[in-house]
Amino acid sequence: MSSDRLKIVWIYPDLLSTYGDQGNTIVLERRSALRGIPYETVHVRSDEPVPVDGHIYLLGGGEDRPQILAAQRLRNDGGLYRAAERGAVVFAVCAGYQLLGTQFGGEEGQPVPGLGLLDISSGRGEQRAVGEIVGDVAPELNVPRITGFENHQGVTRLGPNARPLARVVHGIGNGDGHEGAYAGRIIGTYMHGPALVRNPGLADLLLRWAIGQELPPIDDSWAARLREERLNAVLSS
Repeated sequence: MSSDRLKIVWIYPDLLSTYGDQGNTIVLERRSALRGIPYETVHVRSDEPVPVDGHIYLLGGGEDRPQILAAQRLRNDGGLYRAAERGAVVFAVCAGYQLLGTQFGGEEGQPVPGLGLLDISSGRGEQRAVGEIVGDVAPELNVPRITGFENHQGVTRLGPNARPLARVVHGIGNGDGHEGAYAGRIIGTYMHGPALVRNPGLADLLLRWAIGQELPPIDDSWAARLREERLNAVLSS
């Protein structure tokens, strides 16, 4: 970590906060505080520049028009590009996930340019994916099975420079048997929930990447109970 304080940047809460994904910031704050890691959280509205000195950048879900506007403003701003280039962690959900790619589907399904931070492209599928999603995470990430809620009509294809975040056990995800994508320290997913609330192992992966070292253990008994309840409810149905 390049400073004595972890800087968490929540990007465009006025555009990309439709499905409660701001809860991801709360989880990172809480898990940092429990370990005595100093942190600050910056909320960047869409009329403000994106700071380049953050350690973790978060983007949430949103409707078509806010997603298109967010992509345009982030392309023009350039701050997220520069942060990613210097190795910052980026975690994006649903609309945020799609706009990290080279293109995504607009209001009428027309291709809209994305940021190109992930080697993915997204378009409109024929059916909407709504419901619980469960996936087994790529082994090299060392994260337990993930659980979340998806609500999207996107179909996402990965290019050669991106890897699937997880193999789908239940649900739709990208539409090809996989869920999400990652490359380096950039992760995109269709999971709401919020994703980091339901998957503390994923939250800790972002924190490890950001601070550059292993994390001391904390009491995860309540989080484990929530995960167990959700997984049992989904996989036994």
